[in-house]
Amino acid sequence: MNIYIGNLSYRLKEKDLQQVLGEYGEVSSVKIITDRESGRSKGFGFAEMPDDEAAQKAINELNGAELDGRTMVLKVAVPKS
Repeated sequence: MNIYIGNLSYRLKEKDLQQVLGEYGEVSSVKIITDRESGRSKGFGFAEMPDDEAAQKAINELNGAELDGRTMVLKVAVPKS
């Protein structure tokens, strides 16, 4: 399952996010979106978890949770149409 994670701290690294999500199951990839020119985080990213049940549990428990001083928003990512 592909997960959208928003309202992230600009200081947060992909490995930090992978560690938090890893508590719920296997995480196959994490990508924090960055600005092309400055390389700075845009404050959101995506994670891929192969086990849909573990991914849904992570979404349910981490949505609204605080990480590095920010309240995260997690939901199932839907592809652009």
